[in-house]
Amino acid sequence: MTDSLYSTSLRTHMAGGLRTEHVGATVRLAGWVHRRRDLGGLVFIDLRDRQGVVQVSCDPETLSEEAMERARRLGAETVIAVEGVVAARPPDAVNPEMPTGEVEVKAAEVVALAPSETPPILVAYGADEELAAEELRLRYRYLDLRRQELQRNFQLRHRVFQTIRRTLDELEFVEVETPMLTRPTPEGARDYLVPSRVNPREFYALPQSPQLYKQILMVSGFDRYFQIARCFRDEDLRADRQPEFTQLDLEMSFVKEEDVWAVLETVMATVWQQVAGRPVETPFLRMTHREALESYGTDKPDLRIPWRVHDLSDDLGGSEFRIFRSAVEEGGRVRGICVPGGSELSRKALDELDGLARGVGAAGALWTRLAEGGAQGGFGPKISAEELTAVSERLGASDGDVLVVVAGPDRVTSPALDVVRRHLGRTLDAVEPGDRFLWVTEFPLFEPDPDTGEPVPSHHPFTGFDPGDLDLLENDPLAVRSRAYDLVYNGSELGSGSIRINDPELQRQVLEVLGIGAEEAQRRFGFLLEAFRYGAPPHGGFAVGLDRMVMHLAGGSSLREVIAFPKTTAARALMEGAPSPVDDDELEDLGIKLV
Repeated sequence: MTDSLYSTSLRTHMAGGLRTEHVGATVRLAGWVHRRRDLGGLVFIDLRDRQGVVQVSCDPETLSEEAMERARRLGAETVIAVEGVVAARPPDAVNPEMPTGEVEVKAAEVVALAPSETPPILVAYGADEELAAEELRLRYRYLDLRRQELQRNFQLRHRVFQTIRRTLDELEFVEVETPMLTRPTPEGARDYLVPSRVNPREFYALPQSPQLYKQILMVSGFDRYFQIARCFRDEDLRADRQPEFTQLDLEMSFVKEEDVWAVLETVMATVWQQVAGRPVETPFLRMTHREALESYGTDKPDLRIPWRVHDLSDDLGGSEFRIFRSAVEEGGRVRGICVPGGSELSRKALDELDGLARGVGAAGALWTRLAEGGAQGGFGPKISAEELTAVSERLGASDGDVLVVVAGPDRVTSPALDVVRRHLGRTLDAVEPGDRFLWVTEFPLFEPDPDTGEPVPSHHPFTGFDPGDLDLLENDPLAVRSRAYDLVYNGSELGSGSIRINDPELQRQVLEVLGIGAEEAQRRFGFLLEAFRYGAPPHGGFAVGLDRMVMHLAGGSSLREVIAFPKTTAARALMEGAPSPVDDDELEDLGIKLV
């Protein structure tokens, strides 16, 4: 009996796959020494491979003295091969914490295939084994990747990618690879530049996305394109952002928004069902960008938290409490949420909300507890009984709840209420289980540049816009509604897309709003504009961040858990030591001088 898929010259079975049905079978295993325990007479070796760990017992009654001595010298992470018979463990020796805990392998032969020095970090297996510091784990990534958790993550990632490819193939999409060496394009972040040796003083750029190429593929008649694409952005990093990442990129011709959404919903539902075993209800909920900001304070609302944001300006704008009155008089609003059962929170926990709000730019967050007979603490005693009643009714609040209020312009109250809502949802265990997908639609086509106030693209310059807003393009561009959409999953953006502009004249008008004249437009992306002159079909598409998607499916909190060789937040690769200096001779060949 063999595990035929894994059978090789050196092994018949996977160590982590042995179960009671294998008892009595002679097996050959190969893997790493996870742990060795020398009990004087018997030696026990925990043998680890990709599927898990199994106990190997070395007994002087079945092994030669020389073989026993070799077993006693085996260090952690030594690569070994074992031949022996699978036996049931005695009832008092069964380990219910291990999938292989009911069996062990009685060794007839143990051979060291490759030695290992004392590893600088331990390869943790199971929740009870402590992880080394992350910097060490990144430095010795080849050891960290041996961990069962990461092995599972990358098997999961593989299944996700294969499921996506099968699903899109069934939907008649064609996979097309686009260039990695291209010209700089306006995607919203800095490009990674690559100097050209054969074309001195000129540079390629690594693609931030295949945006222009996939639009040209629509002009080329491919109709339905997809690619699992590597993308590069030179931007500040965090737990859910890396300088190089992988996205599912797709584009479709002769479509409107609903057509693109239907394809993505099919892909997501299939992946969640086939990979995670969790059915997903379609079609996904839809919400405009304006509604998301109004009701949740963010364009990435976590719908697992049921609390909504409400405008309390009519109730509190005339209050004697100066903070509320001044905010409304200065053109802002008073907005808040009801936190059911929030009275169980300590005064210290409630006071911490002020710091959270300040951390995202607000003046602070105010709170009060509702109790029989009125409000306790915070802003409650500073407003009238009538105002408290009106606010409680608007928020649907009752005794035992906490009201949290932020005053000021929307640009500060929205992010403050979002961060407070998420924090309290986690603190009070109010995040409902499940998978909540949401389409956020009708983003603004432009947003003001934080320094100049001039319009800049909310997504990219090729995003289509609502035909009804054409007159606003010149007179009030910040009010133009785009045909862009984001896919949000449990409060995290999975990806974004849009219906594109396919009319050269409309594209020219949008570029003019951005201050890009005909000459600059031709220089930066003339090849796209030229292609549009020869019949560009209506088209739209989408891009899903696959690293982030796999992270959520794996239940992780950092992209580094699902990327094989990730960078640090300083964009450094600790294992291989990149980036690194380059010899002067190489720079001279490229026509580059360091200053």
